[in-house]
Amino acid sequence: MNRNGFAGYHPLINFVYFTAVLLFGMFFVHPIMQVISLVSASCYSIMLRGRRAVRFQLLYMLPLLLAAALFNPAFNHAGVTILFYLKSGNPITLESILYGISSACMLITVLIWFSCYNAVMTSDKFIYLFGKLIPALSLILSMVLRFVPRYKDQIRRISYAQRSIGKDVSQGNLLRRARNGLTILSIMTTWALENAIETADSMKSRGYGLPRRTSYSLYRLDNRDKGFMAVMLSLIIIVVIGEVNGENTMRFFPSVQTAEVTPFSILIYAAYLGLCMMPVIQHMMEAIKWKSIASKM
Repeated sequence: MNRNGFAGYHPLINFVYFTAVLLFGMFFVHPIMQVISLVSASCYSIMLRGRRAVRFQLLYMLPLLLAAALFNPAFNHAGVTILFYLKSGNPITLESILYGISSACMLITVLIWFSCYNAVMTSDKFIYLFGKLIPALSLILSMVLRFVPRYKDQIRRISYAQRSIGKDVSQGNLLRRARNGLTILSIMTTWALENAIETADSMKSRGYGLPRRTSYSLYRLDNRDKGFMAVMLSLIIIVVIGEVNGENTMRFFPSVQTAEVTPFSILIYAAYLGLCMMPVIQHMMEAIKWKSIASKM
């Protein structure tokens, strides 16, 4: 039994899904579509990362959301519905506030989806998908995607080692702390350069990028993957049709205007909700199946 849920599907499915939700999240400004995407991304992030996701969203995403929402009306004064005037004489409009909230929601949603992408789309999956098409670029991108967490762990190890001999950035006076920080940075730079050379030599010795090179892969597109792909593509097509017909759009300036709610638009919202919640639903189904099997053992 695969307990990985959505992450256990074929890498092509993972990549297509995240490409779709990220693009939709960046371009849809309709409030219903944005709320659906934000709630779905938050739920899936919490399922993947647990308490760390909750802490990340409360400590970083929520303040960023509030700051971005307040930033726009302070500098953008377009709109016909004036609420009040600042001391400088510039008006604060309802349209600029709503546009700021929408932009902030879009930014937070995309960031949370990217955190889910990093948890699901590992470097081996990315190389599997693009290793034959763009071998050099796929290797570079996979290394960049894991750059931040890996280097954070390494610099933490170096800091702990330096602390044990009294040479950490938290020890000594200001000048000594600065010198200790430069020492840690020098050690980290040396490690990074050596690691890059070792990685390049290792990939070259394995024949990476050669035209006739073969590679072993655990990924197979089975019937379960095909069924999931069919449902996912069907939902994506419905959402795209809604976008073409203007059901997913909203105008902020000079006045707020949204598309009229119709049975067809409700169908679009339902399809988008189903698309965004597919990993959450699959994760829950896998958990229920696993508990059922475990209870019978």
